[in-house]
Amino acid sequence: MSDKQGKIIKVAGPLVVASGMAGAKMYEVVRVSTERLVEEIIRLDKDLAYIQVYEDTSGIGPGEPVERTGLPLAVALGPGMLESFYDGIQRPLKTLEEKSGAFISRGIEADALDQDKLWDFEPKVKTGDKVVAGDILGEVQETSLIKHKIMVPPHIKEGTVADIKKGKFKVSETVAKVDSHEITMMQKWPIRDPRPVVEKLNPDKPMITGQRIVDTFFPIAKGGAGCIPGPFGAGKTVTQHQLAKWADADIIIFIGCGERGNEMTDVLQEFPELKDPKTGKSLMERTVLIANTSNMPVAAREASVYTGITIAEYFRDMGYDVALMADSTSRWAEALREISGRLEEMPGEEGYPAYLGSRTAAFYERAGIVKTLGSGGRQGSLTVVGAVSPPGGDLSEPVTQNTLRVTKVFWSLEANLAYRRHFPAINWLTSYSLYAEDLGAYFRQEVAPDFSKLRTEALTVLQQESELEEIVRLVGLDALSAKEQLVLDTARSLREDFLMQFAFDDIDTYTSLPKQYLLLRNILIFHREAMAALEREVKLAQIISLPVKEKMSRAKMIVEEKIKEIENLGQEIKESLAALK
Repeated sequence: MSDKQGKIIKVAGPLVVASGMAGAKMYEVVRVSTERLVEEIIRLDKDLAYIQVYEDTSGIGPGEPVERTGLPLAVALGPGMLESFYDGIQRPLKTLEEKSGAFISRGIEADALDQDKLWDFEPKVKTGDKVVAGDILGEVQETSLIKHKIMVPPHIKEGTVADIKKGKFKVSETVAKVDSHEITMMQKWPIRDPRPVVEKLNPDKPMITGQRIVDTFFPIAKGGAGCIPGPFGAGKTVTQHQLAKWADADIIIFIGCGERGNEMTDVLQEFPELKDPKTGKSLMERTVLIANTSNMPVAAREASVYTGITIAEYFRDMGYDVALMADSTSRWAEALREISGRLEEMPGEEGYPAYLGSRTAAFYERAGIVKTLGSGGRQGSLTVVGAVSPPGGDLSEPVTQNTLRVTKVFWSLEANLAYRRHFPAINWLTSYSLYAEDLGAYFRQEVAPDFSKLRTEALTVLQQESELEEIVRLVGLDALSAKEQLVLDTARSLREDFLMQFAFDDIDTYTSLPKQYLLLRNILIFHREAMAALEREVKLAQIISLPVKEKMSRAKMIVEEKIKEIENLGQEIKESLAALK
C-alpha cells in the first residue's frame, strides 16, 4: 500500500472510517473505493481518518481503498461561473446531466469551469509594472453585464510583471507572469478559509430591495447579515427570491441548501426568464445558482454554503457588491447534526453539535463591506441573508437563536399573517434591524430629511394598534374614543396600502425608495390632518368616507413614471381634510 493510500474499516451512512492514514490532514480531500467518490477528512485519530462522503455510500464496504490527494476541498474561481448551476461541491449540473442523465451517477467528475472555452483577455497592466496581491492584471467580458477581473492571487505578495498577453485564452492557460509565477485566469481557493482583505469597514449604505417592509422599516446594509426565520408556508423562499431578483447588488449567489427539489426546480426555471430591472437583460448574467436538494447526499449540503460564500468573496474582491441568499441554513445545521451523530460526538441542545454556534458565526462573519487587497483601494461588499426553518415555527430552537446572535436584521415571518394572505408575512412588531440607525444619514440625504421620523411614527401607530386590539377584544370597538378608532384605521391603511406587497404583480413587485417614502408620507399626512379635524369636532365617519382615502389605497399601483401623482396626492389629502367642518 502506498503512503498516500489507506483502506476502509467502517461505513456508517455518509461517514467512512479508514485506517493507514498517518500523515493526512484535516479537511483533506480523499477518493474512496474504486468508484473514486469525493470525500473530506473531518476527524483524525492516530492513523484513523473519519471521512464525510459527498455521494451515496451504498455498496461501499470495508477493505476498499482510500486515496489521499493532499489538497483541501477547494472551488475553481474564474470566468464561466456566472450563469452556471452547480451542486454543493461545484460540479456543473448541466454537464453532469449530459454525462449521466437526469440522475447524478456516483463518482462522476466534471470541471467547474469549461476548460475548452476561449475568453477574450484584455490586459490592464504592462510588462515591468510593480503589482501586489489583489491587483487587477486584466479583464474578461464574462457576460454583457459583468466584467470578470483577473487578479494577482493572494499568495503572491508583490512582484514585477515579467510578461502579459492579450487575446483569447482558455482558463487554464498562462496569461501573465509575475516574477517567476505563471498566472492563469483560474484560481483555486479552499472553501473553509475566508479570502483575505485589508480591513473591514462599517456598513453605511442600504441594500435596496424594492420591498417596502424591508427597505423602510427593517433595512439591511450592504455588507450586512440578516435572517428570515419562519414556519412552513410563511413565504421564506418567495421572500428570498424577491431579494435575489430586485436587490441592487452587482452579483447574486443563490444557495438552495437542502430544500425540496420542486422549489429548486422553480428557481432553475424562473431565474433564466427574469429580466434585470436595470438593463432589461437576463438576471442569470449576474447570478450563480448552487442547488443541493433534500434528497442529495447530506455531507454535500454541509459543504454547499461554504462553496457559495467562497464564490461570493471572490466577486467581492473584484470590487463588486455581492448578495448571497442561503435557503435554508436549518438544513445545513441538520447536516452538521447528522455527521456529528455519526462521529459519536457529545450532542448539544436538541441533538445539534456543541460547535453549532461557532460554525454559524463563522459563516455569517464572512459577510461585510471591505477594503480589498490591491493597490487601487477598491471596496467590495458581501451581504448574506439566511433563511431559517424552525420546526413548528419555534423561534427558541438552537439554529434560530444562534443565527440571531450574529445577524443584525431579523425578518420574523409568521404563519398567521400568511393565512390572512398578508404578504410578505413579516411581523412588524417582532422584527428588527440594528442597521436602521447607522443608515439614517443615508436615508435623510438621499431620500428625504424626515424619512427616519416617518418610519418611527408609522411603527408607533402599528404598536398602538396592537395595544388597542386587546381592548377591542374585551369590550368592543364602540368603547374606543374617536382618536383611538382613527389610530386603528391608520394602522389598517399602513398594513394594507403599504406593508402588503404582491410579488407577482408587475407594478407592485418592486417599489423604489422615493415611491416608498411618498406612500408612507401620504398615509401619515392623512393621520395627522384627521387628528386635527377630530380636534375641530369633525365626525370620524366623515373623515374615513372621504374619496381621497380610495386614492390613497390605489397609490401603490401607480407606475414609477407617474410618481408625481403620488406626490401631489399629499396636498389633496390636506385640502380634503381642511375643508371638513
